[in-house]
Amino acid sequence: MKTIVFINTQKSGSSREALQTSRRMGYETVLLTKKLSQINNRNLFPEVSKMILCDIDDFEALRFEIKQLQKANYELVSIISFIDPYCFTASKLAELFGINHFSTEAINKMQDKKLSRACLKGTPYTPWYSIIHSFNECLSCDVRERLPLMIKNPQSSGSRDVILVNSMAEFYDNVKRLLSLYPYQVIIEQYIEGEQYLVETIVENNKIHIIAIIEQEIFLYNGHSIVIGYNLKHNLKKEFQLSLGKAVHDIINLHGMEQGTCHLELRYINNNWKLIEINPRISGGAMNDIIRYGLGINLVEETLKLALKEELNITPKYALHINAQYLTCNISGKLLKVTGRNEALNSQGVINVFIKPTRGQFISVPVAMGFRYAYVLANGISEQDALVKAKRALNKIKLHVLKE
Repeated sequence: MKTIVFINTQKSGSSREALQTSRRMGYETVLLTKKLSQINNRNLFPEVSKMILCDIDDFEALRFEIKQLQKANYELVSIISFIDPYCFTASKLAELFGINHFSTEAINKMQDKKLSRACLKGTPYTPWYSIIHSFNECLSCDVRERLPLMIKNPQSSGSRDVILVNSMAEFYDNVKRLLSLYPYQVIIEQYIEGEQYLVETIVENNKIHIIAIIEQEIFLYNGHSIVIGYNLKHNLKKEFQLSLGKAVHDIINLHGMEQGTCHLELRYINNNWKLIEINPRISGGAMNDIIRYGLGINLVEETLKLALKEELNITPKYALHINAQYLTCNISGKLLKVTGRNEALNSQGVINVFIKPTRGQFISVPVAMGFRYAYVLANGISEQDALVKAKRALNKIKLHVLKE
């Protein structure tokens, strides 16, 4: 039984599509999870051959479960994760068990924002930053003239514990709060204004393939940067492509990735690209569908093929204008119902509509990317046309919430 072991999954998005793709490719699909809700709702994951409840934050517990699978005659061909921070754990386990794996140390550097910044030290790709280990140290920092600033937990993912501060009072309050949650250190760094681009890549035997370039639409809510729109780019100016391509290649090489996938978020300022963050996986949410509908490339499938040492098929088949728009909620409380889904789905140009929460669930104002509750995917004859169609359809969806 050729088997792919996955560590953790969301119930939707790229990580879930990876499970479904694995099964479609003919592999036994084993999921290691710490979520009792997934175990209790096992029937909602028909693509999973075997689901194991395990403390996935305990490396030795994971190693034990994998040994048990081997004893049960599962032929393990890959151990992988599509969710931070388990990308590194999965690669480390694959390396330990002698299974093909991605660049383990590079993944570790990408997951840790402190290590990532250190990789780029002295290059034009990193903004000004400083690492704060204690609140007293923060008091002695001369940051007033550098405001506004971003404050980050080095291990954050999905924009969680990443906040923009505009005043010294906000700076002190948020550094103190993050140090109480993560007592080792926080990163403060220059806030970069300007358009933000996401670049999805595959690295195969040291060769870097840029799969897709996506412009991001950012919504600021109480200092939290939430991506609410994705616009797949085509026919970019040659100079733009060359400068962005050089930055992407330099940044990935500086992190030492020789085999694997990663996505970068970058902004352009004063004729230089600045790395906002880099993550060793495909983006979550609708990203795989954006690329699949826009370019004809299934990046989740190609990631699995890379892990399995199978031949890749990453040549675009076409170039369609695709836009995704996400819905957040401006109040916190119990979700009573969602209306407008069918109206949105039947709107012109709409490819897909996804609603995340279920009735009775508690939903909240956005403080991270996980607090986006629906999205609409649309295509059009131009970027603007796809954008208008996606926004128009999203406006039909309403979250009815009993305020907390």
